[in-house]
Amino acid sequence: MCGIVAYTGCKEAYPILIKGLKRLEYRGYDSAGVALLQQDGIALYKCRGRVADLDEMCANKNVSAHTGIGHTRWATHGEPNTENAHPHLSADGKIALIHNGIIENYLVLKQELISRGYTFKSGTDTEVLVHLVEDIFKKEDVTLPEAVRIALSGVVGTYALAILSADAPDQLILAKKGSPLLIGMGDNEFFVGSDGAPIVEYTKKVVYLEDGDVAVAIPGKKLEIRNVNEEGKQRRYQQKLVMNLEQLEKGGFEHYMLKEIFEQPKAIKDSMRGRLNVKKDVVSLGGIIEYETKMMNARRFIMVACGTSWHAATVAEYLFESLVRVPVEVEYASEFRYRNPIIYEDDVVIAISQSGETADTIAAVELAKSRGATVIGICNVVGSTLARATHAGSYTHAGPEIGVASTKAFTAQVTVLTLMALCLARKKGTLALSEYHDIVNNLEEIPAKVEETLKLNDQIREIAKTFVDKRNAIYLGRGINFPVALEGALKLKEISYIHAEGYPSAEMKHGPIALIDEEMPVVVLATEQETYEKTVSNIQEVKARKGKIISVVTRGDELVKQMSDYCIEIPQTQELLTPLISCVPLQLLAYHVAVLRGCNVDKPRNLAKSVSVE
Repeated sequence: MCGIVAYTGCKEAYPILIKGLKRLEYRGYDSAGVALLQQDGIALYKCRGRVADLDEMCANKNVSAHTGIGHTRWATHGEPNTENAHPHLSADGKIALIHNGIIENYLVLKQELISRGYTFKSGTDTEVLVHLVEDIFKKEDVTLPEAVRIALSGVVGTYALAILSADAPDQLILAKKGSPLLIGMGDNEFFVGSDGAPIVEYTKKVVYLEDGDVAVAIPGKKLEIRNVNEEGKQRRYQQKLVMNLEQLEKGGFEHYMLKEIFEQPKAIKDSMRGRLNVKKDVVSLGGIIEYETKMMNARRFIMVACGTSWHAATVAEYLFESLVRVPVEVEYASEFRYRNPIIYEDDVVIAISQSGETADTIAAVELAKSRGATVIGICNVVGSTLARATHAGSYTHAGPEIGVASTKAFTAQVTVLTLMALCLARKKGTLALSEYHDIVNNLEEIPAKVEETLKLNDQIREIAKTFVDKRNAIYLGRGINFPVALEGALKLKEISYIHAEGYPSAEMKHGPIALIDEEMPVVVLATEQETYEKTVSNIQEVKARKGKIISVVTRGDELVKQMSDYCIEIPQTQELLTPLISCVPLQLLAYHVAVLRGCNVDKPRNLAKSVSVE
């Protein structure tokens, strides 16, 4: 989950590194550092805190160099402090290394290195790597790239690495296993990043490293890639980076999260573009055409995901079972991979990840493939590990999501999953033509209705004031809006630090009702048509115990509105599509509560984007 950036070429490296780190800070912001290869050796600057703190520290330092590596950290091993910040130096100070991932056997390696006389200055697993490379480089009489290759052959875990050495000043060495790393190809220069954000300003020609790759970048020469366990060279093809620089800016919004909430009409429309044609009565996803027959004949669907993507999968469970009439199981990828699950060859596993780099989800994909299942991926990043690991899939077209708390990723994922369910249901004949047309027509109107809902921003900001001094909150929803309640609670807790839980409305009386008093805000999604009266009863149960009701209702609803302390009215749509609209007020509510509490909305404590560690 850390951010890696590196450069080698004829330009000044430091401005490229510091700008790249700022664009990667959503991946971690516990500490930051750079190592610059200068004529008299390696200059190392690092500190606890944000990239801005690092830049301030370097203001009066010599940062002139044409090769350098930079890192912004999300702590796994070792607390956030200057000693544990990357880069790490070898004992002789001639090798600098940065790392994203986790070295599982670092304790064994560390003990062996200590027995050889090495001392450790940090509490990280990463420092083991730089000493291990140094030890092999000095004792085995091999080149630095070969020393790296030999060292990594004995490492268990995941890594994306960038390494430079004063003894090999013309070489930038890169390696990947399980954590993303891509190389931008410039004019006799190379740009490196954990994703495309620090690269897109300079080039759109990129090479995605594969697991086991060890690459050597030498300015003016061709990139050379070998495998950790093989001598032969590896061929990796250049691809076009699908990203625009404007997408990485705030565009006048105070925070990335607010910008991304307001980008949802476009993200939903873009995710439907070319896939939904109402006039021709066609729903089609080109990425899965080759596997449609297998999907239509599936014994069941297993959806694996983490966090917000898990909530999108849970919405899809209702969609697929209702429309496609096939059983669906939704699994946390982190549990699925360790549970020795029963997987049949005629199962279809759908793996969902915004970044396409979520470590547990990737591991679940590999497990499913090893058992013979067909694996379909849904992600937002072209060329990501998930996109390359699955048999087929569909991209969402949400554009880069910089805010740590996912918003437009959720609605884009639900949009693509809705299209997938409609496509399969139509071809299987499990959905009446009239209902199919109704859903399709309503789906086309969703971007405009989300746009309408965003106009409630000022009203929701006022409602948020009632949450500011609260310590707990409950979110309730029925049917397909139950996952929206889970997602709303997650958004509140992760950016405002208020404890919040989502429940099916009827489950409130099986325990959570004990928490209801005049201090407890209860957010109720009351847009359901089939179970509306039952939701009204649940609201009455809360009111009887003096709970404060914040309701989300279909526009024109007077009954629930009269019962609520605060009411948010959203446009009416087909019931199965309500999550695409009902989630938006909850996102805005969480955002405004966090801002009013003085929280860092885009960089919530202890969290980072793209969870590429287990």
